[in-house]
Amino acid sequence: MDDATTPVAAHYGRPGIVESIRAALREAGRSPDVLQPEDLAPVDQFHTRGREATLDLARLAELTGGEQVLDVGGGLGGPARTLASTLGCHVTVLDLTPEFREAGEELTRWVGLGDRVSFETGDGTALPFEPASFDVVWTQHLSMNVPDKRKLFAEACRVLRPGGRLAIHEISAGSGEPLDFPVPWASRAELSFLLPERELRALVREAGVHERIWVDVTDPSLAWVEARLAAAGSGPALGLQVLLGPAAGAAFVNLRRGLAERRLRVVEAVFDR
Repeated sequence: MDDATTPVAAHYGRPGIVESIRAALREAGRSPDVLQPEDLAPVDQFHTRGREATLDLARLAELTGGEQVLDVGGGLGGPARTLASTLGCHVTVLDLTPEFREAGEELTRWVGLGDRVSFETGDGTALPFEPASFDVVWTQHLSMNVPDKRKLFAEACRVLRPGGRLAIHEISAGSGEPLDFPVPWASRAELSFLLPERELRALVREAGVHERIWVDVTDPSLAWVEARLAAAGSGPALGLQVLLGPAAGAAFVNLRRGLAERRLRVVEAVFDR
């Protein structure tokens, strides 16, 4: 892990993630012994529109089950468990944050998906896998933390098999106006590496894939954030505040402002290798 990636891992990593999730479940009257993967969706889908966006991207990418999927920056493994439980995919989750790997492995044990979902700690710009290892490379809300996006997408293409797909769900810069911080992916500007949508799209194409679909989902993402904020204080104990801590409120207020004022945009896209 180099000097650029260590602060990003530090932003996300915090001790006691599993204990915090267990406590939130207990407050909600739930037990880890009787969970389904979707029960964890309020906390393990760390991206706008949550589980709905994961299922939407899987539909756009035409996943049918049985694919070998690499989820780069997959965090606690919520999307991976969704793809495994709903479609039968085999998913490898790679994330910079050791605490996320440890928590993800435990959550996967809780829902009995250890035979289909595995975890590794690593950097998306230096993937520890052989060429042509995966049918699908998948990212959700990753590139905003990666300064070298050219290398990120080049690595994604390297490990894709011929005929494979790159599926992305990402936040890009919009109007060019600066953001207010914190936001969910960065406590300060030095951790945020957004590109305008046009530049992001071009970089992915340059990596050696052909665009199948590119969809702007800014409006439904804004509606999702607004609903989360409206429920703040009265919503369930199990939520992204477990991961973000005391900064959660301000981070989501700033995210809403950025989306509403089009300083941020959200896209879903699929590319063919």
